Amino acid sequence: MTSAWSGRPTASLFARLLTLIGISLVASQAISLFMIFNLPPPAPDFYRLSEVVQTFRGNAPAFTERRPLELKIVAKPPSPAMEGRTVPQIRAELAREFGVTADRVVIAAPSRLPVSDRRVFRIIRDRMARAGGEREEHFLIAPFDVGVQRADGRWDVVRPTPGLGLDPWQQRIVLWLVVSGLALAPVAYIFARRLAQPFQMFADAAEQLGRDPRGARLPVSLKGTAEINVAVRAFNDMQDRLRRYVEDRTAMVGAIAHDLRTPLTRLRFRIENVPEETRAKMAADIDQMEEMIAAALTFVRDASRPADRTPLELSSLLESVCDEMAETGFDTEVERGEKVVIEGDPVALRRLFTNLLENAVKFGDRARARVYRDAATAIVEIEDDGPGIPPADAERVFEPFYRREPSRSRQTGGIGLGLAVVRSVARGHGGDVVMINRTGGGLTARVQLPL
Repeated sequence: MTSAWSGRPTASLFARLLTLIGISLVASQAISLFMIFNLPPPAPDFYRLSEVVQTFRGNAPAFTERRPLELKIVAKPPSPAMEGRTVPQIRAELAREFGVTADRVVIAAPSRLPVSDRRVFRIIRDRMARAGGEREEHFLIAPFDVGVQRADGRWDVVRPTPGLGLDPWQQRIVLWLVVSGLALAPVAYIFARRLAQPFQMFADAAEQLGRDPRGARLPVSLKGTAEINVAVRAFNDMQDRLRRYVEDRTAMVGAIAHDLRTPLTRLRFRIENVPEETRAKMAADIDQMEEMIAAALTFVRDASRPADRTPLELSSLLESVCDEMAETGFDTEVERGEKVVIEGDPVALRRLFTNLLENAVKFGDRARARVYRDAATAIVEIEDDGPGIPPADAERVFEPFYRREPSRSRQTGGIGLGLAVVRSVARGHGGDVVMINRTGGGLTARVQLPL
């Protein structure tokens, strides 16, 4: 492959994030300005002076769109005092209504922002005109407190009932935020999806590489960012180097094993003139070496064979292996369980199950197998009634040519590649295999394969 890159340059990840942030800020401000300039300001609650007087006299009017007025008796006058051009006139009018001096009338505006927009006053005047009335009245804009001192020194105070919800300006701000969010959500979703897609692609490719180094290479797309395209090319280069490394090492092992057959053949001819006692021992050693070489060549051939991954049902595959072994006299059985389907190499998985079942029968006289699903993993367990293995050897038994049984005879030892093949096949499928000693004796080989 070549790592040269041609084509039009793509935007960097920094540029795309900066663009998204810029679009979001500009769009949100544009929506806010549009609503400010095109929508009338919300009119606050207002109350005629006659409605305030009615409330003081215990006959509070009912409102449908405004909060009701309430009357309370307090020990101190309300504060701070409201300022405005019409406030003295309103105080004087209230003083005449209740027959008191103006200094015993207080109009306060707690935490109120001054309303100076002429459009707001025009809206209020229009609403008052639609409500009817023989003359133009003074009015107060909420929130306010109107206090009149009683003869005993306490104060009657009329104020709008405190609201539980948002005031008109707060409602307008919330509306702006909601509209801005709804307008920008599709843009943000598209940007986020395009930015996250390459990372999901890398995750899938890394998982596929763990299962099969010969898997398809990642495509270099003009739609990706400049940083992602560089990372894709680096990932593909790494995958190619890893594949060549594995193939070179596998080919080297195969070549060594193949070349060893020639000197072994010469040795077999030369021992013909050796005394009978020595010749038998030497011939046994040569047979064992040839068996080891044959096993190594088989391992290399299987490892270098292109994987043929197809959907297969593990229970059926395991049952067929057990049936074939039972026909030759082995004591094997499979527990009926759920159907578990994975993408796998049927030849390699058949060899994995065969090796584990043969080990179980060889060292434990019988084998019991089961298949079940655990979340996103398929579990295959093969049990025997043998002596188990020391915990220190739980990992070493998977090393090539390692055997706890010192004998190299076909009956008791084999070559020592069986479990190495099992782990190689399991990890080639993205899974693994472990050996677990069972309570009360026996060993369980547990194979985990991703669904």
